[in-house]
Amino acid sequence: MKTGLDRLLTEPELRRPLAGRRVALLAHPASVTAELTHALDALAALPDLRLTAAFGPQHGLRGDKQDNMVESDDYLDPRHGIPVFSLYGQVRRPTEAMLETFDVLLVDLQDLGCRIYTFITTLRYVLEAAAAHGKAVWVLDRPNPVGRPVEGLRLRAGWESFVGAGPLPMRHGLTLGELGLWFVRHLELDVDYRVVDMQGWRPEAAPGYGWPVGELAWVNPSPNAPNLSMARCYAGTVLLEGTTLSEGRGTTRPLELFGAPDLEPEVLLNEMQRLAPHWLAGCRLRPCWFEPTFHKHAGQLCAGVQIHVDDPAYDHHAFRPWRLMALAFKALRRLRPDYALWRDFPYEYEFDRLAIDLINGSELLREWVDDAEAGPGDLEAMARPDEEDWSEERQEVLIYD
Repeated sequence: MKTGLDRLLTEPELRRPLAGRRVALLAHPASVTAELTHALDALAALPDLRLTAAFGPQHGLRGDKQDNMVESDDYLDPRHGIPVFSLYGQVRRPTEAMLETFDVLLVDLQDLGCRIYTFITTLRYVLEAAAAHGKAVWVLDRPNPVGRPVEGLRLRAGWESFVGAGPLPMRHGLTLGELGLWFVRHLELDVDYRVVDMQGWRPEAAPGYGWPVGELAWVNPSPNAPNLSMARCYAGTVLLEGTTLSEGRGTTRPLELFGAPDLEPEVLLNEMQRLAPHWLAGCRLRPCWFEPTFHKHAGQLCAGVQIHVDDPAYDHHAFRPWRLMALAFKALRRLRPDYALWRDFPYEYEFDRLAIDLINGSELLREWVDDAEAGPGDLEAMARPDEEDWSEERQEVLIYD
C-alpha cells in the first residue's frame, strides 16, 4: 500500500502541475513517509517543488501540545527557513496573510474516521478559504483506520462547531480525501480540489479492516491516539469527554477504557447486558482498575471497564462503539438516577452548550439517556435512518473499492 504522500514523492508526473507554483503543507506528526520521514522534510528535499510555508492543526505540525485547548504559536522553521502557521492558535481559519504565502496547499493529515476529530474541521476551513481566495487544495490521502462502517446520529443544523464540521454521523467511513470531495459538494465550493489517492488500500481486508497492519507504521496523529485499538473505540469513547467519567487520559490506554472512583463495573456491565446485549457485540469488555496521572480523577484509583478490540473476539462490522458507550450511560442512569454524569465545562472554546451535546451534534443522545422511559429501541429508531441516509449519500464520493 502507498499513501498519497509516498506517491507524490515517488511519481514525478503527479508533481508536474505544481511546477512554478508556491506550495504549502498542512501536516501533523503522523504525516510521514513509509520510511518515517516527516512530510515537511521529504517535500523540502524535492528539487522540483518550491515549498514556501507550512501549517499545523490542533496539537501542532510536529505534535508539540498534549491536551485539548492548548494553542500553538506561529514560528519560523529552523531547518527549512519557512513560516509555520498555527491553525489552532490565534486563528482556526487561515488569514489572508497566510493565504498569500502559497498557490497550492497540500493536506497530509491522518484522520481517525470520527466526526469529532478536529482535523476534519480544519480541512473544511481551508477548503472554504481556498475557494474564497482562488487557491488550490490537494489532499495526500491516507487510510481511514476504522474502515467503512457507519454509525451514529448525524449532526443537527445549528450544532456546527470545531468538533462538528457538518451533518456527518459519528463514524463516517470516508478517507480524508473523500471527505474533501463531500465538503466541496455539500458546501458547493468553487475550488481547485484534487486527491492524490492511495494505491492498494483495502478497507475490508483482515486483520486491519482499514488500517494496513504490517505495511504502515502507526504514528500518533494526536497525543492520545496511540494505536489502532484506540481508533476503533474512539467514535464511542470520545463521548466520555463530555462526562465526569475518566476516558483514560493520564493512563497508557487513553480512550480504550472508562471509569471513576465510585463506579461499580460488574454491576454496570450486568445492566448493559440486560438492556441491550446485541449492542455489546464484536468486542470483549473487562472490569479493570486504573489511576490517571493527569486529567479527570488524577491520582485517584478508578474502577472501570476496558474495551478490547485486538483479539479473536473482535468483529469489525458487529462492533458499534457509539452504541456501546451510549448504553453504558443509559445503564448508569438506570442504576443511579442522580449520578452527576454530564460535565459542565468549556469544551473547544464553547461556553454556552454542554460538551456532551457538542460532541454528539445535538441534545438527542443526552435526552435519551436522561429519559427514564426511553429504551435502546428508541435510540435505534433515531440513529438507523441517519446511518442509512448517510450510507447512500456518501456513495457519490467514494474513491476506493
